[in-house]
Amino acid sequence: MGPVIRKGKAASGVTIAGLEFKNPVMTASGTFGYGAEFAPYVDLGRLGAIVVKGLSLYPRQGNPGPRIAETPCGMLNAIGLQNVGVDDFIEKKLPLIRGAGTHIIANVFGETVEDYMEVAGRLDRAKGVSAVEVNISCPNVKKGGMVFGTDPQEAFKVVSAVRKSTRLPVITKLSPNVTDIKVMVKAAEDGGTDAVSLINTITGMAIDVDRRRPVLATATGGLSGPAIRPIAVRMVWQAAQAATVPVIGMGGIMTARDALEFIIAGATAVQVGTASFIEPDAAVKVAEGIEEYLSRNAMSIQDLIGSLRVA
Repeated sequence: MGPVIRKGKAASGVTIAGLEFKNPVMTASGTFGYGAEFAPYVDLGRLGAIVVKGLSLYPRQGNPGPRIAETPCGMLNAIGLQNVGVDDFIEKKLPLIRGAGTHIIANVFGETVEDYMEVAGRLDRAKGVSAVEVNISCPNVKKGGMVFGTDPQEAFKVVSAVRKSTRLPVITKLSPNVTDIKVMVKAAEDGGTDAVSLINTITGMAIDVDRRRPVLATATGGLSGPAIRPIAVRMVWQAAQAATVPVIGMGGIMTARDALEFIIAGATAVQVGTASFIEPDAAVKVAEGIEEYLSRNAMSIQDLIGSLRVA
């Protein structure tokens, strides 16, 4: 397990799965590279954690272009989980951020349960990784393409397999493309997850009306950005009501006020994603804004988590 980063006296420090975070703001997987790419523009040590882009057992080329398209209040992406593979990450990417002064969380995915197990097992032996985040929004090739994150039994299988493969804290990243998020929270908890994070992107599509063809080469992609924030806040609120483990909220967070919505709804921490495409230091600014809000209101973040009043 990676070193515990002490939160000091910051009012915004939180604890998740025994790990102390100096503030509740992380970067979202797939939006911050492997961390080192942002080092010239961001003091990485001011982040609560860096969540690196998804890692698979072997390198992946991803989808052909175009694979990113701007939409009103957001963007569609169909990157296809392009990455260097877990071994190359451990050997070449991880050493570049190991001394960043913050937690490193490795997002993992696979096409089979065995893939997830192997990737998590290799990361378990990697110096400097604090936790793994399990992306279950992936198709299970052994089950005809059924997405792990839309079937509670499949979600349970993959989470429990990862739990057995690593001593590191396990965070399960949930898909929004489900009927009842509470069912998926319970499946992840039954599988042994230490926390859940949500929401992943929402499936969307854009069409070029002049060419009468999809804008993305894959036709559909994942919608992120401010357009999905109200959906994300609702789902985080529902998840937090059902969860017995910490909830990490994400989806369209651009400012500290956006992040505070998630925290008041019940999230212990948040992840900033699409905003980093616009401002590389967006996550740091969100963290600073949360700290300023807490100071102005003479509160700690514990006073704020789940403080929503609905009646």
